[in-house]
Amino acid sequence: MTEELKWDAEIEELCCSKAEEFRMLGYEHVAGKDVWECVSARYAKTGQPALHRIVNDILSLKATQFMNALTLNAMKGTGF
Repeated sequence: MTEELKWDAEIEELCCSKAEEFRMLGYEHVAGKDVWECVSARYAKTGQPALHRIVNDILSLKATQFMNALTLNAMKGTGF
């Protein structure tokens, strides 16, 4: 397994964990993919940062930040 694939699996696991946290808070339809799309949207202009920054961004994502991003993208009609 290459290092990049290992990181992808670990990042996916973190996103699923964060989605589970949001589901426990009552946001029932959040998936790990949604969390990743929200976090990775921040990197569209600057490119993907170092792994520690990605991990920090996932773990520090608040439900209100996620819902604000989701609402703004719904209003724009773009999705994440």
